[in-house]
Amino acid sequence: MNLHERFRGTGVALVTPFKNGGVDWEDLEKIIEHVIAGGVEFLVSLGTTGESVVLSDEEHREILDFTIKVNRGRLPVVAGVFGGNNTQAMVDKIKDFNFEGIDALLSSNPAYNKPGQEGIFRHYMELAEVSPRPIIIYNVPSRTASNMAAETTLRLANASEKFLGVKEASDDIYQVMKIIKGKPKDFLVLSGDDFITLPLIATGGDGVISVIANTTPRAFTDMVRAALRNDMPTAQKLNLKLLELYKLLFLEGNPVGVKAALELQGLCGREVRLPLVPMSEQGVHLIMAELEKLGYL
Repeated sequence: MNLHERFRGTGVALVTPFKNGGVDWEDLEKIIEHVIAGGVEFLVSLGTTGESVVLSDEEHREILDFTIKVNRGRLPVVAGVFGGNNTQAMVDKIKDFNFEGIDALLSSNPAYNKPGQEGIFRHYMELAEVSPRPIIIYNVPSRTASNMAAETTLRLANASEKFLGVKEASDDIYQVMKIIKGKPKDFLVLSGDDFITLPLIATGGDGVISVIANTTPRAFTDMVRAALRNDMPTAQKLNLKLLELYKLLFLEGNPVGVKAALELQGLCGREVRLPLVPMSEQGVHLIMAELEKLGYL
């Protein structure tokens, strides 16, 4: 199986479970086994859903090493700790990083600085020059305050084979279709939002890096696989079944909602680190009702 095929389908953006302020290793192992059993194609450790921005460098390393150990080479592992607004600092981090057991890295656009398209392009090219692993570009304007235009994504895709694909969370289907239309053959286009995964695949995309796959991996991976094999009636049925849960998991932010769902399923507590706070009882009740309706409780 070539590199492109290994990352086609469902990647799961793993949560980082906490207990009394520290990482809950027992629950992290449970979640990793849960999503692997649920059929995901690859693991993404320390993305937004993993609360990477409130973890120390030491915790980053420990979580990655633990995830690699539990995974035992069963699935590709993506490290999501390479988003930053200081290009040189990211270059230095990549140079000094131990990539053993890591198959690719996920890197978001620089946040807060609000660079233009040329700045975004040059930032990623600097990372590509030093990275020993393929890079998945992460375009998430709602968090970075800058959108990477389709033309910039395609420029990067054609400038270096180091770019494996893009996680698109712009919610702009026209932009996604422009990328799909102009991309090199093996450049992946992955959804960055669960609710837009089916339409993205229907227009020629390759899959998703998912939040909901933490809690309902089998149903969601079945939906993605059905869409990829062009079985749209099955994909549509499964997608509509999950539609309300997509929304509820983000009702009070990510990973606040998905941790509440995982707590209800006995997989981890709903504890998050400030400035996030655990989901309200009202929100938990709404998610509980939906999970019960779907048959997950």
